[in-house]
Amino acid sequence: MNTKRVALVTGSTSGIGLSIASKFAAMGYDVAINSFEAEQDAGAALEALAASGANVRYFQSDLAEIGGGYDLVSAVVASFGQLDVLVNNAGIQKVAPIEEFPPSDWQRIVAVSLDSAFHTIRAALPGMAERGWGRIINIASAHGLRASPFKSAYVATKHAVVGLTKTVALETAEKGITVNAICPGYVWTPLVAAQVADQARVHGMSEEQVMREIILAPQPTRQFVQPEEIAEMAGYLCGDLARSITGSTISIDGGWTAK
Repeated sequence: MNTKRVALVTGSTSGIGLSIASKFAAMGYDVAINSFEAEQDAGAALEALAASGANVRYFQSDLAEIGGGYDLVSAVVASFGQLDVLVNNAGIQKVAPIEEFPPSDWQRIVAVSLDSAFHTIRAALPGMAERGWGRIINIASAHGLRASPFKSAYVATKHAVVGLTKTVALETAEKGITVNAICPGYVWTPLVAAQVADQARVHGMSEEQVMREIILAPQPTRQFVQPEEIAEMAGYLCGDLARSITGSTISIDGGWTAK
């Protein structure tokens, strides 16, 4: 059996997922990163993680497919010998009024953002329970606690992820496994940076105006959360002093859900 902890972070070649993977690598974990892309397209992420000296391996899997989550966990266990920490970070977004929301987009968002968490958790739990230790962290969202218009699929799946987190936490409470959801507000990632630039062009505003008056309007601090803040919380939740934190939704949202 591997004497080091092994962590799998889904959707981890950029943004929040890559930051979490980097944190675990710095903590000395063996780390499995994942996306639907071919391995050569994940080269930048692997290169960024290589500097830590950690044992980092890439696993391609399309989590929109029912078998994707099971195949991913099986491949990680076959490669590393076990899986101790599972971070469900993979997710996609679509913005449209519900009457214009394509059913195919709804189905794919549900598959990636919700169903994949169910499948990976179901696949990972037996090994964790057998060893009497495990950490499951679901990256939900402030939208798992609050709604916004035109984001029906995203809001629905994030609310559901929060419910899934609480249920699995109760089922595993006596097994040495904790299950928590981190609920970020708007996080500064390459994807958000591109959205800022696009909205600035559309609205004829400066990027600073777009950030403060549109994107960060619900976030009282008017500051983006940084991916490293999410990663630090994920790292803490895997420590021994966090063993009594389970079934929790932890908001890192600049005060958004305090309102």
